Amino acid sequence: MAPHDDELVEIGRVLGVHGIKGQVRVYSHTDPRENIVRYSPWVLERDGQRHTLKASGGRVGKHVVARLEGVDDRNSAEQWIGATIYIRRAQLPDLPGGEYYWSQLTGLRVENLQGEDFGTVDHLIETGANDVLVVRGERERLIPWLPDTVIREVDLQQGRIRVDWDADF
Repeated sequence: MAPHDDELVEIGRVLGVHGIKGQVRVYSHTDPRENIVRYSPWVLERDGQRHTLKASGGRVGKHVVARLEGVDDRNSAEQWIGATIYIRRAQLPDLPGGEYYWSQLTGLRVENLQGEDFGTVDHLIETGANDVLVVRGERERLIPWLPDTVIREVDLQQGRIRVDWDADF
């Protein structure tokens, strides 16, 4: 799948099976983790093939467990191990102004106020205090997500983030 697919957003993957009734254990990119099952149906991709299945479930102990429509036993569930879980972008709720999904920021060009190009957002890191943009260009830069202080402008239409950040950092 292309990393900038406008239609689909990766939200997790199937890690293994849970029990004998066809449930699967999932790794979730959502916050909180169990919210992944709210975004049904899922588009599951494995071996280059995509399949759309309804999902339900929630947290079981420290794991997130899901039941997939039409998967009723452990053997059927095993075929989904390793599958990537996507949803259609339209399934995501709208965010208030100035807030963004990480998937919207990944791939954007980053430049400072002086117009120096730092590269593109490769991914983000959650640190607890604030999120951090990992920007890859001629070198890797870690830029804190601090709106109005460091992050000065996010222009999704132009595919650009402008930051108040020294090129030597």
